[in-house]
Amino acid sequence: MRGAAAGRDGAGAGGTVEQVLSFWLPVFYEPEDFFRDYLKMMANIVILNLIICISLAFWIVSITASTYYGTLQPISPWRLLFSVLVPLVIATQGFRKKSLDHSGALGGLVVGFILTVANYSFFTSLLVFFVTSSKLTKWKKDIKKQIDSEYKEGGQRNWVQVVSNGGVPTELALLYMIECGPGEIPIDFSKEYTASWMCLSLLGALACSAGDTWASEIGSVMSKSKPRLITTWKKVPVGTNGAITLVGLVSSLLGGMTVGIAYFITQLIFVTDLELSAPQWPVIVFGAAAGLLGSIVDSYLGATMQYSGFDENIGMVVNHQTKDSKHISGKPILDNNAVNLFSSIIIALVLPCTAWYFWPRR
Repeated sequence: MRGAAAGRDGAGAGGTVEQVLSFWLPVFYEPEDFFRDYLKMMANIVILNLIICISLAFWIVSITASTYYGTLQPISPWRLLFSVLVPLVIATQGFRKKSLDHSGALGGLVVGFILTVANYSFFTSLLVFFVTSSKLTKWKKDIKKQIDSEYKEGGQRNWVQVVSNGGVPTELALLYMIECGPGEIPIDFSKEYTASWMCLSLLGALACSAGDTWASEIGSVMSKSKPRLITTWKKVPVGTNGAITLVGLVSSLLGGMTVGIAYFITQLIFVTDLELSAPQWPVIVFGAAAGLLGSIVDSYLGATMQYSGFDENIGMVVNHQTKDSKHISGKPILDNNAVNLFSSIIIALVLPCTAWYFWPRR
């Protein structure tokens, strides 16, 4: 009797809890979903508080360093606030629209914060790359699902992909702040050699990533002819690593140019002494060159160091060897993220060296 009564009491208590939850929650909302979303919300609040604490610590370090050395310009509170809020909004929107997963959103938040603090031209270049790449990834997704064995809904880039595309620019932005402090500086090799070198290096890395993404997302669905492998010039299936098309090459040039235009417009808005510096319009030309050259370098690395095989079972190109796959090109040395990282490093080194010879002097 006591056990039965305890069972009835337990059932009554459980029923009361369920009645309360059903009263406060919608009919379609299960208690398990509520608690899971509650934990996610609390985790996001904790992360947001950590970001605010880190950003304040960053500002205190900046003020201390500028006071101690007397040469570095401290970060203004408004710049710091902008650098926290705007990347936070963009990362949140990217996560909601499935352009980023949880780790990708956090990684993008860190990259966006550092680039925005360093230079607004860095931020707008990154923003243009992220927005256009996310839109193009979702463009004609039904066709891409049929040719890409690893296609994810909305793109959903994770932290590894964020680092492979944003790691080099983040490092360069940190070096830029150490050397010059936060703020916008015109590209002028005769007056600001080190700053100009780092600015063009960062632009090259972002333009390279944009060019490669534009080439992949547009060329794969818009090209009328079959792609050709860049090393042998043989026709290969769509989706093969290292395959190029005319449409893809033109798209990569336009992608890099778009990043360059964003950088140029931001320079016009925020740099006050442009009339005393070298012309800034070449940044558009070098952005386009970085996009095109980056796509070519990425294709060469993909054709030689990334495995491509055609899986007869699913009728698609795969990036790893399976029992039903027939080898097309490349060796299983690098994955796509590593190829993107090495491509951005190469362009980040080559572009400023080339620009030094051709950039007009005043």
